[in-house]
Amino acid sequence: MKRLFLISVFFLGCLLAFSQVECELIVKVENIKKVKGSLKIAIYNHEDHFLSKEVMSDGRPIDANSMKFSFKGLGQGVYAVSIYQDENDNGELDANFMGIPSEPYAFSNNARGMFGPPSFEDCQFEVKRGAQEIVISL
Repeated sequence: MKRLFLISVFFLGCLLAFSQVECELIVKVENIKKVKGSLKIAIYNHEDHFLSKEVMSDGRPIDANSMKFSFKGLGQGVYAVSIYQDENDNGELDANFMGIPSEPYAFSNNARGMFGPPSFEDCQFEVKRGAQEIVISL
């Protein structure tokens, strides 16, 4: 009986460990035209929080025309990424008088919106086990 209990606990532990697999997402940003300012990246995991409440974010000074960012600890699931180049390092995506961004920006899947940002659905991709890389053109 004790042996059966220990085997059950072992398999339950394996099942829990398998379902909570942590993943690494590598975001490669290409086509940075001006090596100036900093790059800001945000990761979203739900349509309701898209562009308002990120699950992870990062930012750093631009030092090349192509940069990589690594995000560890994401669970398996569906995500979307937004990026913008803060050319003047004021901490926000600047826009003109009509509200159109005046600094470079991009989204996962290189999605573009018609009259505003693209939808979460257009940007979404699946994160699976281990490490995976996505490429976004700024």
